Amino acid sequence: MKLVRVLILTAFLAADIGTAVARAQSVGNQTDSPLANHEGAQSPSRGGASTGGVYAPVFDAGHRPITAGGFIKDAPLIFEDVTDKAGLSGWHHTMGTAAKRFIIEANGSGVALLDYDNDGWLDIYFVNGSTYDAMEGKAPAPRAALFHNNHDGTFTDVAVTAGVTNDRWGFGAAVADFDNDGYPDIYVSNFGANRLYHNNRDGTFTDVAVKAGVALGNWSTGATWGDYDNDGRLDLFVPGYVHYDMATALAPGKDSIAYSFCTFRGINVMCGPHGLAGEPDHLFHNNGDGTFTDVSTKAGVGDAKGYYGLSSAFVDVNNDGKLDLIVANDSTPNYLYLNKGDGTFEDVSYASGFALNENGRETASMGLAIGDYRNSGLLDICTTTFSDDYNPLYRNDGEANFTDVSYEAGIAEITIPFLGWGDGFFDFDNDGWKDLFFANGHVYPQADEFTWGTTFAQKPLLFHNLEGKKFSLVPALEGSGLGRVYRSRGMAFGDLFHTGRIDVVINALDGPPVLLRNVNPDHHHWLELKLIGGAKSPRDAVGAAVYLTAGKIRQRADVIAGGSYASTSDPRLHFGLGENSHVEEIEIHWPSGLVEKLHPTAIDRILAISEGKGDREK
Repeated sequence: MKLVRVLILTAFLAADIGTAVARAQSVGNQTDSPLANHEGAQSPSRGGASTGGVYAPVFDAGHRPITAGGFIKDAPLIFEDVTDKAGLSGWHHTMGTAAKRFIIEANGSGVALLDYDNDGWLDIYFVNGSTYDAMEGKAPAPRAALFHNNHDGTFTDVAVTAGVTNDRWGFGAAVADFDNDGYPDIYVSNFGANRLYHNNRDGTFTDVAVKAGVALGNWSTGATWGDYDNDGRLDLFVPGYVHYDMATALAPGKDSIAYSFCTFRGINVMCGPHGLAGEPDHLFHNNGDGTFTDVSTKAGVGDAKGYYGLSSAFVDVNNDGKLDLIVANDSTPNYLYLNKGDGTFEDVSYASGFALNENGRETASMGLAIGDYRNSGLLDICTTTFSDDYNPLYRNDGEANFTDVSYEAGIAEITIPFLGWGDGFFDFDNDGWKDLFFANGHVYPQADEFTWGTTFAQKPLLFHNLEGKKFSLVPALEGSGLGRVYRSRGMAFGDLFHTGRIDVVINALDGPPVLLRNVNPDHHHWLELKLIGGAKSPRDAVGAAVYLTAGKIRQRADVIAGGSYASTSDPRLHFGLGENSHVEEIEIHWPSGLVEKLHPTAIDRILAISEGKGDREK
């Protein structure tokens, strides 16, 4: 590790971690930023979320906060909002009341893309929340939705017949084939017992969470699947958020709570997460017989510090062939665990540079994007954060060393007014370079009542990758998918319409979902890969890393089950080829350890590749 990070790690270990984190909160932001009218960071003795301080409002020409403005009438059309046209607008997400007096009502839920019936087309699973009345049996429970892809641009909700309505206070969806039967299963994380929906291969699912030993309780969030011990079976990691009691939950305005504890910019708001007890994280080892064993403590990933976990992902960050574990924590330092190959992990969070941002502050990390945006062969990480803070982009410098390059990459100042949730690296214009998408929305309805320079509903942000050197904000065409505001939470991306273009699906708080169809007018080539693992790999190839060479560019993509905010994206790997009409080589690093090199002759299509057997058109 770099010397400076070793020194930082030593300092944190030498002092009480809570005191060190509190001190880190007082570090200021970039003072040369035009946004940095910094009035002082939030006191660590208060509740609420970690931020960079208080910034001057940013308005557009019409004096609208930039989070809900800045739209352009003659910008290119990139994403079209086809939610209603696709038949999704009849389903609504519900989470608590509109007042959002409690933290459990504000975080929203995730979304997953999966081909549950193996017909070759992506379906959509939306997690739903709940209400206090529903939890007490006084009202019907809101239901999750499973939208079957009709292959004609429309979808039909089949959640009831499929048996996946959940009917609990839901937060996340992590999809993978845990029993290697060739069909994807769904893990739903809830407040209360979680669900493990086993795919019955006939269009229905059965909840086996209790039998499998993964039901847990209290508040679970964005889980991830991965074969951390390379035995060919997918294991499950489940982060915990706060330990929540509905009967005694802190609410703003109660006499027993100090006024300053539940405020934001002097206004009464919901309480937490600071000031609330954290919920532990759990790692479940797959026993291969339909059951799992909790090995969290033994493996060293049980979250003894009680941080507020929101999203997670298994992925190989140091290219040693073993899956490492990344956890995005809200208002506490992030975790990066390196896989030691003996069933345990090493916590390198501080030494790696991922625990804190470049100012030495923990951030309110909600979303987790992972991808090789520089085409360097190394996976970079980007997290989303609270408003009054920037979204950190951590460049992978090799050997598990990361550097926060947000300002030099051009994404820091623009993201400060926004409160980000789901995020992802994907190539929206198929030019061979992964771009960056942020789904945004505030947690405080009061944002619309005061001149904070932010809003409750917010526009999404799309940053175009300038050949790995910087990112440029894509102009938001008024009325398009980028030129509207949403109360966004979970976000997943994938090719829903078999056009070779990456579409975006958003689970919006207290409203209909959002389906953004990619209609970018480029004529670039592309290739998508559906990987099928062999006898010694997970069947769905989760954990595989693929390198594709076309022209002078060598791209990397990994099969990841989790990430973003409590969501799962298309498991197929998408590569934009730009003007290249030929792929020189595909190099696949299978989870089993097999490295396979293929030389496909076809492009602009989806290829299915079975481990050790070559490719075929899907």
